[in-house]
Amino acid sequence: MGIFSTALFFHSLLRWGILITVTLATGAAIVGLVRRGPIANWHRTMAILAMVLCHAQLVVGGILYGWRMKAFRFMPADQARFWKFEHLGWMVLAIGLVTAGRILSRNAHTEQGKQLRVAVFFTLALLVFLARIPWPNTPMGIGRGWL
Repeated sequence: MGIFSTALFFHSLLRWGILITVTLATGAAIVGLVRRGPIANWHRTMAILAMVLCHAQLVVGGILYGWRMKAFRFMPADQARFWKFEHLGWMVLAIGLVTAGRILSRNAHTEQGKQLRVAVFFTLALLVFLARIPWPNTPMGIGRGWL
């Protein structure tokens, strides 16, 4: 397995870590918001871990993007557009939403305000992630597998 394949494997593996941590952080924030309960340490840990995994994913994705620059000109136009602009742009937006949600929640003055910010920003990020990941049943994900 070459270095590109290894990086691609870790990029795909990180996807699952991000989806799990963002989902758990979102769920914890929504439940805490509805119950008007305090934020537990594991809630904070999930939000921080989600942000860290997102940033690690961004680095690995940036490396893969750099390695694939020359390959874009040999791809069909729709594939090149997806990988060069759509996937990259939407994922940067989603990572920005996770980061903004975590930072804004840290700066909020009440527990409810913190949970609301995480719930809103992480939900939006989760929707973007789920919509723009090249799943195996989508045209850009055919042949890629689930991992």
